[in-house]
Amino acid sequence: MKSAVLVFPGSNREGDVARALHMVSGVKPAMVWHADTALPPGTDLVVLPGGFSYGDYLRCGAIAARAPIMEAVRAHAARGGLVLGICNGFQILCESGLLPGVLVRNARLRFICREALLKVERNDTPFTRRYARGAIVRYPVAHGEGNYTADAATLKRLEEEGRVLFRYVMPDGHRDDAQVLNGAANSIAGIVSEKLNVLGLMPHPENHVDPVVGPTDGRALFESIVGALEKA
Repeated sequence: MKSAVLVFPGSNREGDVARALHMVSGVKPAMVWHADTALPPGTDLVVLPGGFSYGDYLRCGAIAARAPIMEAVRAHAARGGLVLGICNGFQILCESGLLPGVLVRNARLRFICREALLKVERNDTPFTRRYARGAIVRYPVAHGEGNYTADAATLKRLEEEGRVLFRYVMPDGHRDDAQVLNGAANSIAGIVSEKLNVLGLMPHPENHVDPVVGPTDGRALFESIVGALEKA
């Protein structure tokens, strides 16, 4: 698997996701600077990591979405290449038009740094094939603008097309939109594109891959990607 991790001014999780990719695939990813105009030849997966790109000025991800490298990312996605955006990466994907909706300030206007419980809504995608459908997993979250918002028509389409992959749930596993930690519409934590090849999610699977430092619920996401690419 040939992967590329984008690095923007203000990114701070590129090392975490690079380590996770290396642990699971055995291959170190290429680190690609935001001012580059092309991805490494043969890239299978592009990852937009978490952080505070460009200091979150204007809107989170708004400036990064217009970085030179993003034209290459759009072309990669259009060809069916896999793209994963985590936290700030999810915000960038929305701002660039690769995913619908937008991430706004958390409902209670507080930065949230804790673990969150998520439900895996489907396991027939390149990102979730190593999970059981309906599995409850634990990922860390660390964001101030993780409140996923979209108009009613967009939310309806996402639900009808099965494009919500991860959803925040309560400790007993049920969904409670009134109590969701950041106010996200329909308790949405992660969505995919129409072709199922672009995933954006706010929680951080890359921080739950190594048993030395805690739970490993995030490892299956990266194993899913590796498996999907090997099968392809």
